[in-house]
Amino acid sequence: MRLAVENLEASKIREVANAGMGRADVLAFWFGESDEVTPEPVRQAAIESLQRGETFYSHNLGLPELRQAIAAYASALHGPIGAERIAVTSGGVSALMVAMQALLDAGDEVVAVTPVWPNLTAQPAVLGARVRCVPLRAEGGAWTLDLQVLLDAITPATRLLIVNAPNNPTGWTLTRAEQQAILDHCRRTGTWVLADEVYERLYYEATPHGCAPSFLDIAAPEDRLIVVQSFSKSFLMTGWRLGWLVLPPALVDAVGKLIEFNTSCASVFTQRAGLAALEHAGEITPPPVARMRRCRDTLLPRLAALPQVEVASPLGGMYAFFRLHGFDDSLAVAQRLVSEAGLGLAPGNAFAPEAQGWLRWCFASRDPARLEAGVERLQAWLAGSSRG
Repeated sequence: MRLAVENLEASKIREVANAGMGRADVLAFWFGESDEVTPEPVRQAAIESLQRGETFYSHNLGLPELRQAIAAYASALHGPIGAERIAVTSGGVSALMVAMQALLDAGDEVVAVTPVWPNLTAQPAVLGARVRCVPLRAEGGAWTLDLQVLLDAITPATRLLIVNAPNNPTGWTLTRAEQQAILDHCRRTGTWVLADEVYERLYYEATPHGCAPSFLDIAAPEDRLIVVQSFSKSFLMTGWRLGWLVLPPALVDAVGKLIEFNTSCASVFTQRAGLAALEHAGEITPPPVARMRRCRDTLLPRLAALPQVEVASPLGGMYAFFRLHGFDDSLAVAQRLVSEAGLGLAPGNAFAPEAQGWLRWCFASRDPARLEAGVERLQAWLAGSSRG
């Protein structure tokens, strides 16, 4: 076994979830997905595709009609983007890995903004790259970026910058000015930017197109920028495993080769479901985003009212990320909450060492009453722990 693989840490989120899966008494908020099923038109498109017998390979880069539909969708949000720049992948995770395989050699330097979903730092490590983390800073429960610290960390020796905004788990989001400063700096250093923007539609500030600021709004097609997107969050399609990349034209053929050597292609019936999702985007995406906003506004005040909790309302994403004072080991407390309170949360130290003592709560729920019940369980557990 390669040393880089042997040294990988298993998912702490999975470790907590595996302890509570199958227990009917557990309120589970550990995974980053809504509890809403995929909308009927999307499911029906896949069924009809299977009934037509579309069970064969497609083009490595995806069905031409899906690439065109993705390009039209992205262009409506961010300005003209040609279908020739789109690569369809078997999920956002695959999109990230293919992008890193296209750019990184063993020993290359990678800078990542953390806390972040652990796959984003594990994937370059798998490839033998050296990952340097630039932590966000927690202030009053909110996480912020020291832009100058990040820019100072990116030098001509930095092959790749990885940034996820809106951020999982913190909800932190880049401003347009920060994006411009980062892009300008990376142009000077020759550094590639890998922007994970899968939460762009789960954004709760008013914007002209209903999405968070994107690097695509300000970048030229030839910039050293790869943007990763997914159908999982905005279209309620986590289990379908369908994503896409927006690439510089010069990188598209290489990515097509890498998709061949990773997964060959996304399944055709899944791509048909993606087409239906885009065709019905105006009906599919706004309602769950509105529900997530209501869930955020239900959960956050109740959490903030607990005396041991430090939290701020996130601008984007689907998570409340909060510090639980008096409990320094996030994994241990998450495990205790499952076993003693029937409450399933993700441990903060799964996302970065600086998030030790924090917990992530996914608030993407159809029923805000589940969130209220979860807070009641947390409050009762805290009261019992303090008495103990």
